[in-house]
Amino acid sequence: MKKFFIAAAFLTSTSLAAAQGPVGVAFVQAPEQSSGICFSDNADKGFACAKAKCAENGTLPSDCLRVKWCYPAGWSADVFLQHKEGIHWHQYLCGWSSMEDVTAAVKLTCEGSQREWLIECSMVGLWNPDGQEQPTAHSNE
Repeated sequence: MKKFFIAAAFLTSTSLAAAQGPVGVAFVQAPEQSSGICFSDNADKGFACAKAKCAENGTLPSDCLRVKWCYPAGWSADVFLQHKEGIHWHQYLCGWSSMEDVTAAVKLTCEGSQREWLIECSMVGLWNPDGQEQPTAHSNE
């Protein structure tokens, strides 16, 4: 009986550790239409959730394309970019160790040497490693 309780305690503790372990992040994009992001411990579940979020506003699910998966998610950001001729898109950064690191990566993304054709580039989403959205300068406008 004692072995049963030890085994049960071990299984419970490892299940809790797994449940509290790192999560990944899935990014889905319907170009020029919509996007979705979900945090999950499994890429397939994460992409299915992100695709459903992308389609919530009426976008066809078939237009919602898998863009990026990071595991562990780390600090993650959604960067909005717009070309001087009008087209726009999002670039997703993930797996960063700290908010300062992902913020520096956003700055490099926006100010890189090949970016003179951009009329706008800004971080429009920021998430901590637990998947909680954080305020950005853009969200305060």
